[in-house]
Amino acid sequence: MLKSYLTVKKNGNDEIIIQKSRFIGYIRRVETEEAAQEFIQEIKKRHADAPHNCSAYIIGEHDQIQKANDDGEPSGTAGVPMLEVLKKQHLKDTAVVVTRYFGGIKLGAGGLIRAYGGTTSQAIKATGVVRRELMQGFSIMVDYTLLGKVENELRNSPHQLENINYMENVEFIVFVKKDEAEAFQKWIIDLTNDQAKIKTVDQKYIEIDVTSAETENG
Repeated sequence: MLKSYLTVKKNGNDEIIIQKSRFIGYIRRVETEEAAQEFIQEIKKRHADAPHNCSAYIIGEHDQIQKANDDGEPSGTAGVPMLEVLKKQHLKDTAVVVTRYFGGIKLGAGGLIRAYGGTTSQAIKATGVVRRELMQGFSIMVDYTLLGKVENELRNSPHQLENINYMENVEFIVFVKKDEAEAFQKWIIDLTNDQAKIKTVDQKYIEIDVTSAETENG
């Protein structure tokens, strides 16, 4: 599993007008090629009257699946520029469909490339991007006398305090970046004077909003 990667939020859309042509960009997070194809067909059905519903998607931990479709536009002027935007922004598990309603003015190959790439970028910006960080879960069990101290320190730390369970003792469920797991355990031991029972629980991805500048830089 990757320690971290960028992807879009669940779904979103935006549109722009270029030389009277209407370009509508749709974005969705997808984790399988089947889900990507279902998304594409959904948009095609929604815009069955549009002459072009161009698409691109990139899926897999190592971007194993990459597809682009010009859907009737001149070869290489729609799907590939859309895919290139996904790659440039280092997005994974992402599909995009751009619907075009022709406005009567031909844009030429260069104009189409800029239009489809620009619509894709705009739709991604409108949807939002997250960094998914793989976190190691910990159960921290302490006596009630340490409740206030440990809770305060955890809430003011960079770690993700997910839950507090009030039982015979107090249990904190905390998620920590994988490469900080060892240092975190040492910190808890020092914080509690070795009075905490620490055990690992499941790993999971935590989603953190990122800025457009971060996506450009990976």
